Amino acid sequence: MGAKIRFHVITTVVACVLVMGMLGSSSPTDRQSEGHAVLPAEARIDINSATVEEMLTMPGMTRTWAGRIVRFRPYHSKDDLVLRGVVTNEVYARIKDCIVAHRSKE
Repeated sequence: MGAKIRFHVITTVVACVLVMGMLGSSSPTDRQSEGHAVLPAEARIDINSATVEEMLTMPGMTRTWAGRIVRFRPYHSKDDLVLRGVVTNEVYARIKDCIVAHRSKE
């Protein structure tokens, strides 16, 4: 694994761990309206370009779900994962705060 990918994976894991810790925070700026913490955009995993290994750093992600996400690319928005039946609502609820769907710059 290259240094750039290793760094991205490590920062993503750290960000997800911090987010999970913030779920107990009482600060309203750390939460969305439904009570989920928000990761900074640069720490989120892009479901249109991340590898299966990078996706496995997300809480509750399995190799099977990560493989499906990769196989059914591209996505216009992260909620396409549920709308197109790629993942279940349960899986989406676990990963939605750790992902983003950037469009390619073609």
